[in-house]
Amino acid sequence: MRSVGYLPIVLMATFGLFTGACSNTQTTSTKVTDTDLERAIQSRLNESRELNKLKVSANAAKNEATISGTVATESLRTRATELAKAASPNLVLTDKIDVKPTELTRNDYTESMARETRAKATANGEKIGNSVEDAWLHTKIAARLMGDSATPATKINVDVDDGAVILRGDVPSAEAKSEAERVARTVDGVKRVTNRLQVRASKM
Repeated sequence: MRSVGYLPIVLMATFGLFTGACSNTQTTSTKVTDTDLERAIQSRLNESRELNKLKVSANAAKNEATISGTVATESLRTRATELAKAASPNLVLTDKIDVKPTELTRNDYTESMARETRAKATANGEKIGNSVEDAWLHTKIAARLMGDSATPATKINVDVDDGAVILRGDVPSAEAKSEAERVARTVDGVKRVTNRLQVRASKM
C-alpha cells in the first residue's frame, strides 16, 4: 500500500520538474535580440540579388527596424519593405531606401533598346527622333527625372529630336518645373531644352 501511494508522488514531482524546465526553456527561446531580428530581415532581403546589399538595423524590444541603401526602381523598394515586414509580425518599419535608376552607358545602349524605347514613348504620347542617340537621351532623362525626389511622381513627357529636348506636361510647383529642366540639361549630349511644363496645383 505504501508503494502505491509513493508512486503518484514521485510522478507528480517529476512532472513538476519537467514542466518547470519546459517553462524556462520557452521563456529563454522567445527572447529575440536586436541581432536576431536584423538577421531575420536580412535573410529575407538576401532572397533577391537586387536587395541583398541593403542595410538593416533593429530594436527587437520595440519590434522596430530601419532599412537603408539604394535600389534601382520603386518596385524594388516596395519589395524590400514587404520582405522585411514578413520577417516579424507587426514589425514597425522605417524606410530610408533611395531609388536611383541604373544608367546605361552609350556603348551599352543598342538599336533594339532604342526601338523599344521609341515604341513605349509613342504609346505615352512622346516623340523621339530616328537616331539611337535620341532614344538614349530620352532614356537617360526619363530615368533621372524618376530618380529625382522633386519630380518622380510627376507626369512629364520628354520629346527628343536631334539632341533637342522638349519637356511637356503638368507639375505641381514652379520648383518642380525648374528642377525638371535642370535635370534634362545635365545629361551629356543634350543640345538645348525647351520647357513647356505647366504648373498646376494638385487637387485635394
